[in-house]
Amino acid sequence: MDTMRERFAAVTSRLLDEDPRLAVVLADIGADGFADAARRHPERVVNVGIREQLLVGVGGGLALAGLRPVLHTFASFLVERPFEQLKLDFGHQGTGGVLVSAGASYDWPSGGFTHMAPGDVALLDTLDDWTVHVPGHPDEAETLLREAAAAGDDKVYVRLSVQVNEVPRPVGGAGFDTVREGRRGVVVAVGPMLDNVLAATEGLDVTVLYATTVRPFDGRALRAAAGAAGSSDVVLVEPYLAGTSTRHANDALADRPHRVLGLGVGRQELRRYGQLAEHLAAHGLDPQGLRARITGFLGA
Repeated sequence: MDTMRERFAAVTSRLLDEDPRLAVVLADIGADGFADAARRHPERVVNVGIREQLLVGVGGGLALAGLRPVLHTFASFLVERPFEQLKLDFGHQGTGGVLVSAGASYDWPSGGFTHMAPGDVALLDTLDDWTVHVPGHPDEAETLLREAAAAGDDKVYVRLSVQVNEVPRPVGGAGFDTVREGRRGVVVAVGPMLDNVLAATEGLDVTVLYATTVRPFDGRALRAAAGAAGSSDVVLVEPYLAGTSTRHANDALADRPHRVLGLGVGRQELRRYGQLAEHLAAHGLDPQGLRARITGFLGA
């Protein structure tokens, strides 16, 4: 199976052939995947080098010129380092584009903390009108990338990851999908966390919702699932900073008694970088860690 990044390069290269409005802006990262596309469309595949603020600035300029820019690099260099440019060149200027990140929270542990971005979605939450997709499989990434490229002038963030679920699920639109139904509470699994959540909740009487689009947050689906389950105990399992979406869940359930537990990446930096699986275990996001915390919260 190809990776999400490989699928991104292949799909976006084809879209460049199909849509004369599309443009790709790179900062060295991922440039090899667009080598052929750059030869076919040198005016619409731009590599600015390792200059991430310029990456976003050029993308904003292309948007002002009427193009649909797709910007790509590691999440830490796409959202965190050039945040001021995102705020001004897209938000303040009222332009749109597609940010496609790699690296996720700790996909490349040996790269060190400079290449980790567990706070990227929380940081984008400080800005208005960003759609955020978190696919859990390359097939889902392709569908969401195609939607994002065709989304007019909307601002879209697509968060790619090395961690994937075993099988893809139908995605599209902005809704949460029901994967499993139960009566003791609701667990929302975001993107690549689904397989671990399903393993962690095996045999538990809980509803599992699957979310690949987290902004806008599907409060209606959460309310419906809590109502059907007869329980407003909610656990959010996100592959980024723990608690990122708890405010949205609380808002969705504000008119009824409820409890929300936000699970995700902890705030403390892990300085022994190890491997991806070791980070998942250290943050309690492996099946064993998730089961212990979910059962402890629900009293199951």
